[in-house]
Amino acid sequence: MPGGETLPAECGATAAPLRLVRDLARISSAGFSGFFKKDCSDLARRVSLLAHLVEEIRDSAKIREIGEGGSSSCYSFLTDLTMALQAAKRLVFAANNFENSKVSSIHFAETSASDSLEDDGATKKIYFQFQCVTWKLDKALIDLPYDDFNISEEVQEQVELVRSQLRRASERYGGPLTSTILYRALSQPLDKEIDPFQSGSRSIGSLHVENTGIIDHEVGQKVEDLLEGNGLGNQATDIDVQNVQSLRDSSASHEIGAPKDSDSVRIESSTCSRSVNENKKLESPVIPVDFLCPISLELMKDPVIVSTGQTYERSYIQRWIDGGNTSCPKTQQNLRHQTLTPNYVLRSLISQWCLKHGVEQTTPLMNGRIKKSDGSFRDVTEDIAAVKALVRKLAGRSTEECRAAVAEIRSLSKRSTDNRILLAEAGAIPILVKLLTCEDAQIQDNAVTSILNLSIYENNKGFIMLANAIPSIVQVLRAGSMEAKENAAATLFSLSLADENKIIIGASGAIPALVDLLQDGSPRGKKDAATALFNLCIYHGNKGRAVRAGIITALVKMLTDSSSCMVDEALTILSVLASHQEAKAAIVKASTIPVLIDLLRTGLPRNKENASAILLSLCKRDHKNLACLSRLGAVIPLSELAKTGTERAKRKANSLLETLRKSQQV
Repeated sequence: MPGGETLPAECGATAAPLRLVRDLARISSAGFSGFFKKDCSDLARRVSLLAHLVEEIRDSAKIREIGEGGSSSCYSFLTDLTMALQAAKRLVFAANNFENSKVSSIHFAETSASDSLEDDGATKKIYFQFQCVTWKLDKALIDLPYDDFNISEEVQEQVELVRSQLRRASERYGGPLTSTILYRALSQPLDKEIDPFQSGSRSIGSLHVENTGIIDHEVGQKVEDLLEGNGLGNQATDIDVQNVQSLRDSSASHEIGAPKDSDSVRIESSTCSRSVNENKKLESPVIPVDFLCPISLELMKDPVIVSTGQTYERSYIQRWIDGGNTSCPKTQQNLRHQTLTPNYVLRSLISQWCLKHGVEQTTPLMNGRIKKSDGSFRDVTEDIAAVKALVRKLAGRSTEECRAAVAEIRSLSKRSTDNRILLAEAGAIPILVKLLTCEDAQIQDNAVTSILNLSIYENNKGFIMLANAIPSIVQVLRAGSMEAKENAAATLFSLSLADENKIIIGASGAIPALVDLLQDGSPRGKKDAATALFNLCIYHGNKGRAVRAGIITALVKMLTDSSSCMVDEALTILSVLASHQEAKAAIVKASTIPVLIDLLRTGLPRNKENASAILLSLCKRDHKNLACLSRLGAVIPLSELAKTGTERAKRKANSLLETLRKSQQV
């Protein structure tokens, strides 16, 4: 592997990732030892294979545009890749030479039982870190813009090989978490940075849990495709919709009337800026220990209390519970119940600390002015006064005033981003959440639609989640009017665009209610439910919930019902679920394979693509399903698809054909 020669100045954007890849290659060449020898070797080998990729990016013409402020997607990819490589480098050195308590058992006479338990917890935490880093690398490579960087086919194949290895590794690391996985880490934060070339150290470096759950980011591109009009995002409705393109900007709505505007661009830009700012964490103020989630060791945004009295970040403790654990991670005591109670006092203290130390994100509203896209400011003093008066009426005792106020807020929140900012700043969101349980159907309908509209603005998603809106939205989804159910489902989709929210929404009981709407709703309601379910099922922990709620039966019915207009939606959701063992068994049991083979022959190009992807997932390492595929004559349509299908369809068809050939040779 090449050494660490100095890169030319014009290649600054690739200097960091290339240096990290070469660092890992050098560490690997020195050899690994200890309990995690194989894990470190595998991870370092996979990263080393990316050297040619980064070198081709360095030599591409596109890299110069990044330096000139162009191609934000390319810059975002390099930023994500660099962050993932930094995490991999820290982890490899931390895990190297680490001795598991079982390996060290020859020294048992010198080691107390408590020390042994702590070592075991630290070992399991490092396993968890391997899972997180593997996921982070795969996520970064998903967004690789091959065409923009003019990557050669040979290197593309190499990257796809690395990705397939990362996915298999992620599955291996992604089993249920056990009750002692974080015991040592939870009692003693691991916060020392490590020099990867300082030999002999056995300390554990600055490891951070960087993933809230197993998110299937391989389907990330499908989200984009769906929202372009061919899939779940293709929702033609007769009320309030003027631009479905705004779905790209964190919403799925029948109330969205505004096109993608400058504020949407600012949201995308701020996401990239946040990634870059992670490199400056060393300059950040020291966070009080009580403000850190004991699981992630990160500043809590939505702290909740479990039955033992310990406080955790909601998404992390929910994932712990989703893993089948029944004990408190920190105290090891049994959880008497799984209720998560918001810790409002601690949340308030954290907010005050963030404000004092400048950690909190700057608000777009400053001194009665809102920043415009051109950098200038617009005075909104009069608007602020009017909105505050409206919110006071919303909270008043008069039902008539409340009904009029919530209708006006629905209208205002539909019109512009500025209105969404002003309404949130005026405190409308917590009041609207309370109105979701109002017995007045008109107030309830307008309240849920207002929350949907407000969620379009990225910052408002956090306010909605902090107001504990999900249980009330789910209640509307179960018992509201059909229009309210539709907009409740669309709101859940909008909020679930944030990965940590997928976990919280999935645990709230929303999935069975969405499946009911998928089966029995209006045409528009079914599409809203399908969109939300697709996005929620990207999180691995929600796939089992969806299967147990009966989603497979509903989806297969859509495939076989000649009057159904949702074949595309059904196939897209099935393609996400098919990798889950419980879902796989349910799909096969529902006699779906013949239906999928028929779609290979007669379906639209997009449907053929998804059908081949589902069949490939069903037939991997399953000789019975492969035999069924062969018996039903799938070879001919697959061969045709391998020649004439979309690029993804060709890959899936060729993989299936190769698998069939190998199975027949055995």
